[in-house]
Amino acid sequence: MTSASAAASRVAVVTGGASGMGLATCRHLAAAGHPVAVLDIDANRAEQAAEDLRAQGAQALGVGADVADRSAVADAFGKVRSDLGPTLVLVTSAGISEFSDFNAISPDDWHRVIDVNLTGTFYCCQAALPDMVAAGWGRIVTISSSSAQRGSPRMAHYAAAKGGVISLTKSMAREFAKHGITVNSIPPSGIETPMQHQQQAAGDLPSNEVMAASIPLGHLGTGDDIAAAAAFLASDAAGYITGQVLGVNGGAVL
Repeated sequence: MTSASAAASRVAVVTGGASGMGLATCRHLAAAGHPVAVLDIDANRAEQAAEDLRAQGAQALGVGADVADRSAVADAFGKVRSDLGPTLVLVTSAGISEFSDFNAISPDDWHRVIDVNLTGTFYCCQAALPDMVAAGWGRIVTISSSSAQRGSPRMAHYAAAKGGVISLTKSMAREFAKHGITVNSIPPSGIETPMQHQQQAAGDLPSNEVMAASIPLGHLGTGDDIAAAAAFLASDAAGYITGQVLGVNGGAVL
């Protein structure tokens, strides 16, 4: 079986798939031949993204779900299973970030950031893994953050959540390797996204020029940079890579 025909039988779910890095990943996976489920908290944008993919000849489904809601996640993966088939590729790109001085982080703030970034990743992996175990093949790519690797002032809750994602990734990789499932994480840094633009507008992040000056390659990355790495880790070619943290950051974290 060629890699293209193999991809055609492997349904991919991308959380946070309606914008930014998630949307770019949906496009890359669709281009590789995967049927793609665009899962996003904004159901309308998820369906619009899926419609755009279908217009380009891909098989795609838009699904609205809050990844922090366990029952909504179960329903979403059930819909993917009934409409497209079992999930064999999962990319967990859904996430939120907030800025707050450490002593000003409220319990509600803490739980919201942990619930979406870490617990949401956990829920989605639990929903997808039975399909992968049954198939004896699977690929999970979690999107973590360089904040988990080096720490981030005013983002302790976010860094803690993404650090948990990396540890979760490594633990799943060890537990599910015997089933032919690989689990890896990509911690982005310096990637230009709509969320980044919002944070710059709010004064939480500096300009692109200031950010680029701290990156050895001298420029910001794009969603396509993350998507290309995710698509590789989801491929047959990456079958001997598991439990790894693949930084896509222009050299910002070495």
